[in-house]
Amino acid sequence: MEHSARQNLGVSAYARLKRDIIRGVYPAGEKLLMSRLKERYDLGTGPLREALSQLVAEHLVVAISQRGYRVAPMSVAELEDIYDARAHLEGLIVELAIARGDDAWEADILAKAHTLAKVMDISGPEEMLDVWDRRHQAFHGAIAAGCGSRHLLQAREGLLDQVERYRHLWLCETVFSSEALEHKRQEHAALVEVLLARDAPRASRMIREHLMTPVPIIREVMLRHDK
Repeated sequence: MEHSARQNLGVSAYARLKRDIIRGVYPAGEKLLMSRLKERYDLGTGPLREALSQLVAEHLVVAISQRGYRVAPMSVAELEDIYDARAHLEGLIVELAIARGDDAWEADILAKAHTLAKVMDISGPEEMLDVWDRRHQAFHGAIAAGCGSRHLLQAREGLLDQVERYRHLWLCETVFSSEALEHKRQEHAALVEVLLARDAPRASRMIREHLMTPVPIIREVMLRHDK
């Protein structure tokens, strides 16, 4: 029981700290002082160290030898590299999903696309950001699931973890603009149409282009912040 409670504390610390890093509460390069973390999260050193170790593995935090931890740096070069890797991997996954996906796969994509398109009914900016992001990821996750490869899906999740901070900059620019959201809705509808037509080359090209659209937006936000 004690072990389970300790584990839960570690998971809670990880989830809360990761969310704060993604949302920029701790900017890139900032030193994460254990005393401040303990105060903010009301947790002991043990769970926080567990959380930090996990975030080091996800490249969101950097361990400084004998001197604690820092938030991992961010750069335009890393932004472009991660998105490029994601786009190419997703293109391959979509091709496999079209070859292997069954009727249940198609039905799940349609359901997730429908739920995502209805996100405009939600009020409140913070709720909007969370809900749209969750539904957007669920939609793309439903597409990818059809590939049926645990290892490819794990590689996809790893890249998603690394891109989270960059994605958040894009989300803040997109989710609060009804015009940008409508544009995304049209992109998703066109993608669904091509997926259901089982046009693998076109779907693969579309998903790669779709995943690369945030890059210039994020690059501009990063350059704006650097000024």
